[in-house]
Amino acid sequence: MILHYNGFISHFRGEGERVPNRATVRSSEMIIRKNRNELEQMRRSGMLVWQILQDLSKMVQEGVSTQDLEVAAEKMMKDAGAKPAFKGYYTPSAGSKYPYVLCTSVNDQIVHGMPSAKTKLKKGDIVSIDTGVQLNGYYGDSAVTVPVGEINEAAKKLLEVTKESLELAIEKVRPGNRLFEICGTVEQHVVENGFSVVREMVGHGIGTKLHEEPQVPNYVDRRNENPRLKEGMVLAIEPMVNAGGADMQVLSDKWTAVTKDHSLSAHFEHCVAVTSDGPWVLTRP
Repeated sequence: MILHYNGFISHFRGEGERVPNRATVRSSEMIIRKNRNELEQMRRSGMLVWQILQDLSKMVQEGVSTQDLEVAAEKMMKDAGAKPAFKGYYTPSAGSKYPYVLCTSVNDQIVHGMPSAKTKLKKGDIVSIDTGVQLNGYYGDSAVTVPVGEINEAAKKLLEVTKESLELAIEKVRPGNRLFEICGTVEQHVVENGFSVVREMVGHGIGTKLHEEPQVPNYVDRRNENPRLKEGMVLAIEPMVNAGGADMQVLSDKWTAVTKDHSLSAHFEHCVAVTSDGPWVLTRP
């Protein structure tokens, strides 16, 4: 699940301490660095999310409703002893708690699409499935976009480029690099391939809270802070890419974001830890 973009302030914490960056404005928020034990806990959450998304992806076919996916996901979480990360999540922009464990966004829906028995998948559709869990106090969060049967070449390219942009960004998750290297990598790959990145929605830090600092845009804005990556940081990187223009709007349910020009949109996400050995993707084997 992503955050509405509302500014970009970064803080830092060393292992076992909380020290705000001297350049920060909001001293109550900081980037929280995790130790090895905490990363292992997050790995367990991440692997549960990975398994859920694997199982749901296999369910995706013509005639299946997004509510069918919701029911299956909720049962998997319950059976694993995990709490859903999204269900009950409150955001002021919506003015309500999110009522589902999944976000299921079909075709021109970018993110936060609500599962419904009325939304039955059709051949040629694409559906983005975004979900998260809390397991033993730590969160995992991931998303995939899945084709429904055979899709056209334009849709295939959209999915490929979005996924590639995420993989390229993951390679930048190394100590000493800066956040803009992640943001700019996504933007450059997407734009070079003729697509656009959503600017109102961003990725985020993650740990004992679903959304932590820093915010992780899929583009570079020099007005934002550009913290250096340090071991123990964990970032939920999630390119949201539109086949047409970047503009979006939120539907009357106050959750579902759609492309303004009704073009297709794709969404992939992984949680990635900064380690001395390079990027550690916590949400896949």
